[in-house]
Amino acid sequence: MKLNFSIIIPVYNRPKEIDELLESLTKQNFADDFEILIIEDGSDNSSEEIVKKYVNKLDIKYFFKDNSGAGASRNFGMLHASGNYFIILDSDVLVPPQYLSEVKIALDKNDTDAFGGPDASHESFTDLQKAINYSMTSVLTTGGIRGKKKSVGKFQPRSFNLGLSKKAFEKTKGFADMKVGEDIDLTFRLWKNGFETQLIEKAFVYHKRRSTLQQFFKQTFAFGTARPLLNSKYPETAKLTYWFPSLFLVGIDISILLVILGHWQLIAFYGGYFALIFLDSLFHNKSLKVAFLSILTTFTQFLGYGLGFLQSIFISKNN
Repeated sequence: MKLNFSIIIPVYNRPKEIDELLESLTKQNFADDFEILIIEDGSDNSSEEIVKKYVNKLDIKYFFKDNSGAGASRNFGMLHASGNYFIILDSDVLVPPQYLSEVKIALDKNDTDAFGGPDASHESFTDLQKAINYSMTSVLTTGGIRGKKKSVGKFQPRSFNLGLSKKAFEKTKGFADMKVGEDIDLTFRLWKNGFETQLIEKAFVYHKRRSTLQQFFKQTFAFGTARPLLNSKYPETAKLTYWFPSLFLVGIDISILLVILGHWQLIAFYGGYFALIFLDSLFHNKSLKVAFLSILTTFTQFLGYGLGFLQSIFISKNN
């Protein structure tokens, strides 16, 4: 069956980012036609005028709806799409020219009803955005679960760069009514319904992510709160590794207490770990500033996820 791609992009108050994303989509090295659906999720700062700039360059449709969250907006887009394979992108990504071609090549070779792709850091990103990208994608911080092929088993696509067949959407009804973790929830339901997922390594996007440490903390905190809920809903998917950020924080507290008592061994372990983070980031980013910031963003990531995870555990046990 011929693949007909519909690109679904929910947006909330991000017209500048939509402009950058659409500009990147005009540069696709892709012979087939594809459509783009922009779903404005009740924004105060509309992207409609930006979209109008591209009507003669792209097959693009614009929809404005009441605010209901990203998951419901993605479902809305898929319901109104004409393609038979949907590609979900976040509004804060840039797409390299070969993206759609790589997706088509991979799906022609291995026809799965869902896929996910990794993210990378673009040279135009700020030093902090590059450090955040490092912390979210490094094997040393996330174990490679977000797109390092050698480090993952059964791949769980993430909604910033995700593909879904129309057949799988109709069977699963798409994203659940969850504020965070809805992409992982969808993956688990895909598997339960017999659909397969795959990582397409070459179908990466440049993901700008959050631009401040405070925003990054709030995002990772939300990720942490979602995981115990998913573990409760799908107990067969729970893993000990999901506790690591929380245990990491507890270990830091214990190491500080031990230093007061004259024992330096544990704090030395943490010092060694962050030194490794620095060196690895320096190797990948070729920047001392980004390497230093990577220590800060990695700690922020563990702090946000770990605290969110513990809060969610505590609330669930008291309900």
